[in-house]
Amino acid sequence: MKKSNLRLTPRLAAPLTAVLLATLLGGCVVAAPPPPRGYAAPPGVAYIAPTYAMPAPGYVWAYHPHYGWGWHHPQYGWHRGWS
Repeated sequence: MKKSNLRLTPRLAAPLTAVLLATLLGGCVVAAPPPPRGYAAPPGVAYIAPTYAMPAPGYVWAYHPHYGWGWHHPQYGWHRGWS
């Protein structure tokens, strides 16, 4: 029986993998999840999720009219000194 000259080399495998993934995932839609309950953005403002953990108990993720989204505590005010 004659051997095939076609070998799956790394140079050939990468493009084939990319084509296979594009074909399989081509119909998928990636959308941002809706904001969690209690995190309402004002009209015309996009919700931005927190990028770091809550600094201490009692802080809530809220919108600041000048700085945007950040952690706010009802007694201590804004985290990082916003006013």
